[in-house]
Amino acid sequence: MSDVPQDAPESCPGTQSEAAGKASACGGCPNQKICASGAPKQQDPGVKEVKWRLASVKHKIIVLSGKGGVGKSTFTSTLAYGLAQNPAHQVGVLDIDICGPSMPKILGVEGEQVHQSGSGWSPVFVDDNLSVMSIGFLLQSDSDAVIWRGPRKNGLIKQFLKDVDWGDLEYLVIDTPPGTSDEHLSLVQYLAETAVDGAVIITTPQEVALLDVRKEIDFCKKVKLPIIGIVQNMSSFICPKCKHESQPFPPTTGGAQALADEYGLKLLGCLPLDPRIGKCCDEGKSFLAEYPDTQTAISYQKVVNGIQKHCETT
Repeated sequence: MSDVPQDAPESCPGTQSEAAGKASACGGCPNQKICASGAPKQQDPGVKEVKWRLASVKHKIIVLSGKGGVGKSTFTSTLAYGLAQNPAHQVGVLDIDICGPSMPKILGVEGEQVHQSGSGWSPVFVDDNLSVMSIGFLLQSDSDAVIWRGPRKNGLIKQFLKDVDWGDLEYLVIDTPPGTSDEHLSLVQYLAETAVDGAVIITTPQEVALLDVRKEIDFCKKVKLPIIGIVQNMSSFICPKCKHESQPFPPTTGGAQALADEYGLKLLGCLPLDPRIGKCCDEGKSFLAEYPDTQTAISYQKVVNGIQKHCETT
């Protein structure tokens, strides 16, 4: 997908470019001398190892958000539950939010331990056909802070990608932290030789969130990561009792629909703000299973079906 180094400046020409180490953007880059030397460029052997490990994973979906607090992890878990509704589909969730791992709590598997065998790390199973891997399983306490610099984060992401024995998966959903930094660059680098279906970008309607999503879209373009579409979360609030609908975050600039039109992307759907989703996440339960007939569940199911259709036709 990209040959841009993990610690490169934004306008890095790429290590394989003739301008490598010579462009104005290379000034101050720690890799400048290496790139300019003309020495043969060495690919990280981890890329090949990841390709081999994930050869048994049919579809890979990356969930991104430029801004925190837009419901990305909640969406990731609900998407995974939705994809796993088909008992014939094995679904995996990889949580690469190293400093804020929430998947063990959201999926109801807190306190579980990761086991290692001759074939690698075994993910923790939520259900017969749904499994998850997260740094949350490797911490001694849920309140332990992960105070790591970039290289150590990158090393763990590499280990998750090449050492977790997922088996045969229909879908691997990857939950990422907000932004466009170390974790995202490492993920793209190590998935360079695997077939990634694309990214689903989560936003909320207000412009302060859309500003960061524009940066996320730009990131995807620069690293050549396909975008499946945009999901607008917290679009409206539907009262569970009177069914009145209101907009807690008015789309002052047109919301995700205007953003999708601006960039020629698909709006996969608009999801309501429903307190019952938060309750299910706190209790480690599937919202789609607990409240299948609600308007929120119907909206989620539409988005899940759209993502499935995209993966099956590309």
